[in-house]
Amino acid sequence: MEREKLERKIASLKAGDARAFDYVYEHTHKPVYFAILYVVKNKADAEDLLQETFVRALRSLGSYEAGSNFTGWLVRIGKNLALNHLSRARREVATDFSEQAWKYGTHEHELPYIFDLAAKVLAEDEYEILMLCQTAGYKRREVAAMLNIPIGTVTWKNNEALKKLRKILEQEGDA
Repeated sequence: MEREKLERKIASLKAGDARAFDYVYEHTHKPVYFAILYVVKNKADAEDLLQETFVRALRSLGSYEAGSNFTGWLVRIGKNLALNHLSRARREVATDFSEQAWKYGTHEHELPYIFDLAAKVLAEDEYEILMLCQTAGYKRREVAAMLNIPIGTVTWKNNEALKKLRKILEQEGDA
């Protein structure tokens, strides 16, 4: 039902109805954001890349095949932009510590520790599922539909990710 409405709004957007964008954005931005955040590990960069993802998607909306996984299509665009962003960042030479302070552990807007830990220890799919289920508040069936995977897989990966994090946090507590 939800997927069908999204497809109708995408068709409206393709036809030039700019009002449909609000609905499309509201129903797709969270998984795209978390996928980008997993790659770049920086909230500000992820927010910028999220905007760029939607700009690129709107420009190439004609290449989206109706009925395929729109959210997955957006996530792929976002991840590609994030990887390009990282490639450019590696080529840059830091000349001022304050410009790229996050690299040196002094960024004021760092991710909370648990998100940072999750990004380090979880596989990409586990991280994405965990963030969508636990942080973004989506139901497992919604996440399954967004990622085009069975609900059992979402449940299993979410539980496994939580177990991994719990184990690491317990080990740190004992140290």
